[in-house]
Amino acid sequence: MASIRRREKRDGTATFQVRWLEGGRGGSWETEIFGDEDSAADFKKLVEAHGNKWPYGWVKGKGFVEPDDDPDDPPLLEFAARYIDRLTGIDDRTREDYHREVRNRFTHLEHVRADGRVYPATVGNITPGDVMDWVRREESGLRDPDDPERWLRRPADPKSIRNRHGLLFCIMQAAVDGEPQLRSRNPCKGTRLPRVDNHTVEEMTFLEKDEYQRIAAEMKDPAARDLTDWLVGTGMRWGEATALQVRDVSLSGEVPTVNVQRAWKRAPKGVKPAYYLGPPKTKKGRRVVALSPAQADMVRRWVKGQPPEAFLFRPEGGGAWHHGNFYNRKWKPAVAAAVEKGLLKRPRIHDLRHTHVAWLIAARIPLPAIQARLGHESIQTTVDRYGHLVRDLDNEIAAAVEAAMGVPAPRAGLRAVG
Repeated sequence: MASIRRREKRDGTATFQVRWLEGGRGGSWETEIFGDEDSAADFKKLVEAHGNKWPYGWVKGKGFVEPDDDPDDPPLLEFAARYIDRLTGIDDRTREDYHREVRNRFTHLEHVRADGRVYPATVGNITPGDVMDWVRREESGLRDPDDPERWLRRPADPKSIRNRHGLLFCIMQAAVDGEPQLRSRNPCKGTRLPRVDNHTVEEMTFLEKDEYQRIAAEMKDPAARDLTDWLVGTGMRWGEATALQVRDVSLSGEVPTVNVQRAWKRAPKGVKPAYYLGPPKTKKGRRVVALSPAQADMVRRWVKGQPPEAFLFRPEGGGAWHHGNFYNRKWKPAVAAAVEKGLLKRPRIHDLRHTHVAWLIAARIPLPAIQARLGHESIQTTVDRYGHLVRDLDNEIAAAVEAAMGVPAPRAGLRAVG
């Protein structure tokens, strides 16, 4: 926090000194002097709003001084907006999300010169140190100096920081690769980012089979119960399962299957309807999922007498399931009732997907097969998210190591007798 000190002069007038630790605790003391208390108070708020650092473009003793405009060095935010507008292969919702990240999170990316002066970020002036400072501010967030209980910018979790840094990396690389070239090097290369496993980003809940049955027993709506059984029995995402249509089902082969080829997508803000059908989350999200005999029987009930375009799972009255309605009217009451009767977990709908994986791993299904069933683009995603569950083979691994180490190594000088 900055402070204001009143200093009396011999002529009876006073000056007002704003004093603060640059960057907070551990930084050096910085000061700026004003002739009136109101100006000092305004500057104090600016310093605190910038994380106890000199405000953008402020030169000590002079005030705000704009750097010379360079037409070949555009402001970072303008360049980032143009880059996002030109991206191909993304849907409108993703483009809107990228623009929101730039508006909300890139605005506190700034350039600090060697003399400590701070300037707004441009494509050319950002340094690796500036990027590291930005990452640190993302981690720590920013509280309201007038209300310490209120966040002006909440701390970001490690996964979000990595995603935003990745977007910034691509933007800066476009400046390196562009014609004309606006930079010679990407300042995001080599940034040390927070480890995702240092924090709990998403606490997954895994249900034992009897725990799931306690929730399922509270599902009084047969249609909701079938959808819940399907989610935990296939590991599909909500948006994939509820987008399945009768034409996606194949029951004539030796192994009944469903073809996952579409999913519900959120439309850009203000666009109606709010959701539309599009491709799955990843390229490998387009997949064929094998069904158990019980699942095949369930499907036969739901496809009977329905046209090809009908949704496979439908609430009473037809149409498609809406996540909010299902959660509030079906899932949440069932979980609450199970908890009241002794269930010690409070899972989300998405935890049914995690539970499905846990059951497969317990049955010793290899991770590559699980990757294909879930539609993960990379096996690394499967390993990172669920690898810690692969514990059933611990005894076999230990036994294999013991057997290998238990064989005496041949000693030098000995010959076989033949």
